[in-house]
Amino acid sequence: MDIQEIKQLIKLVEKSDIGELELEEEGRKIRIAKNSSAASSAMENGIPNSVILQPPAPALVAAPAQSPPPAPAPEANSSATDADKFYEIRSPMVGTFYRSPSPDAAPYVEVGDQVSEGAKLCIIEAMKLMNEIESEFSGKIAKIMVDNTQPVEYNQVLFLIEK
Repeated sequence: MDIQEIKQLIKLVEKSDIGELELEEEGRKIRIAKNSSAASSAMENGIPNSVILQPPAPALVAAPAQSPPPAPAPEANSSATDADKFYEIRSPMVGTFYRSPSPDAAPYVEVGDQVSEGAKLCIIEAMKLMNEIESEFSGKIAKIMVDNTQPVEYNQVLFLIEK
């Protein structure tokens, strides 16, 4: 990763609501953070305030003792039953979620709307490109999981559609 790509990532993080971004490429880790103690301590050391380059992690010689797995959260059981009731529409990329094609336009869909396969649901802006997200299923919009103009992660659930 060259310095221009790092500068672009810094600008992306600064303009978004993302607090921290960490990437690993060819054994090198890059962590970009804003408003964190790591960023402020990096600034004191003369490193630009939002970039911390970390050396590759050393290989582990011995595996640490394993603790017992945590008890499943009550939500885990409800999500299993939700999977039987709802289809999930997930984000195919990292970007900014928009419910409508423009700020003054009506949202593509509302809770309770009936949608068919291929219907436009939202837009995700990624790297200044507007990507229309279409429904993969037919059904009724049960829940919109993300607020308008909020950042979304890859594979984050955007909509629940009743089966």
